[in-house]
Amino acid sequence: MSLPNLAEAQFDLPTLDQLAPPARFDHAPRILLLYGSLRERSFSRFLTEEAARILAHMGADVRIFDPHGLPMTDSEAVTHPKVAELRALSLWSEGQVWCSPERHGAITSVMKNQIDWIPLEVGSTRPTQGRTLAVMQVSGGSQSFNTVNTLRLLGRWMRMVTIPNQSSVPKAYEQFDEAGRMKPSPFYDRVVDVMEELFKFTLLLRERGDYLVDRYSERRDAAQRQV
Repeated sequence: MSLPNLAEAQFDLPTLDQLAPPARFDHAPRILLLYGSLRERSFSRFLTEEAARILAHMGADVRIFDPHGLPMTDSEAVTHPKVAELRALSLWSEGQVWCSPERHGAITSVMKNQIDWIPLEVGSTRPTQGRTLAVMQVSGGSQSFNTVNTLRLLGRWMRMVTIPNQSSVPKAYEQFDEAGRMKPSPFYDRVVDVMEELFKFTLLLRERGDYLVDRYSERRDAAQRQV
């Protein structure tokens, strides 16, 4: 078959060898968790903490970023301590969990602000490229998927590998006890499902993420710039 428009030098034929397991890791999967509310009794934080406990039980190294004190995007320099902390955690992570309340049919400003501070590019590096992502939401009313759908869209723009499963917890005020622990329910079981899936995908994809999202068009553009 003739492909006259194809630049063969930049074309990559995927093989199983290129997807071979990397050398055995000397550290547990690194998971960063973000939540989208500053309330003292924050159900998105409760759900995030529950997810972190499940991941830690499976053996993950988990970090939860506290959004308190994070300035609005572009209102401060990237050297601001909270911005620097968030960006360092994103670079450290091999997978992430994003959990937001639904507000006006979308994610909260607190959630979006965190994502906006994580850049698409730093020099030639894409800080989130190839990392796994799980998305979750809490709602005050009936079950909805507006927020997780928005988070999936943002994850695609950040070139993250968003796992198929997701968690949406309706009437969140009924799902947590006074201590902020999630009560037994099918919604809790779904959170376990999602974290289990994220853990598996992260084991499969870490150290392969950059290869899996490497693009022919960008390799060709880079080659043309060097001419």
